[in-house]
Amino acid sequence: MASDWEPFSAALAAEGEFCRAVELWRFLECEGIGLSDWAAAFNAEVRAAGAEKNILIGYSMGGRLALHALLDDPELWDRAVIVSAHPGLTEQEERFRRMVNDAEWAALALTGDWGQFLKKWDEQSVLSSAFQRPEPDPRERLVNRRRAIARSFMEWSLGKQDNLLEVMPRMTCPVLWLTGSSDEKFTSLAQEAVEKLSNATHKTFDCGHRLPWEKPEDFLLAVKEFRDS
Repeated sequence: MASDWEPFSAALAAEGEFCRAVELWRFLECEGIGLSDWAAAFNAEVRAAGAEKNILIGYSMGGRLALHALLDDPELWDRAVIVSAHPGLTEQEERFRRMVNDAEWAALALTGDWGQFLKKWDEQSVLSSAFQRPEPDPRERLVNRRRAIARSFMEWSLGKQDNLLEVMPRMTCPVLWLTGSSDEKFTSLAQEAVEKLSNATHKTFDCGHRLPWEKPEDFLLAVKEFRDS
């Protein structure tokens, strides 16, 4: 949810910095839009806003979308922070299995019990952490966006994403890639990705996949130091 970023945005706002949390589901409300088309649409919005400096932050699926935005219009972005993101699968069979799995998630999001969908999502081993959402869970309200969320599993599936490692040299801006050290899979992927980038740093924290919410103070400090470096 875009509201998950409110504490982070508020901390930057206290220093006079504007931080826009993007509501991703609105792009899928009426129809599907693929990863590359989303990047073009999003970048057009950013260009129209006319900010003097643009820093892009993306977490997990949002991190994959951010990578596509960086590739679509490299000159638009001054810096980027990528958190717990996957650069792409290499094997076609693995991509196919992922699309099948995401289709099952889409069906559950669209027609299943919403509370059970959220519970099953949080039970994934990659998301295991000490992070606790408030009660009542704000994500209960997302039941009204369930069509868009179901579309995201189909349109933005990792199985539909190209392996971006070979085209990453096109990303010209400085990149800070963050992962949790206990999130071994994504830490390994990050190390592989930064080797492809001309100006990138990989940093880990003692946490899991949901780094911005497991280590909010460390995350904020890392972003601010990177912004000012």
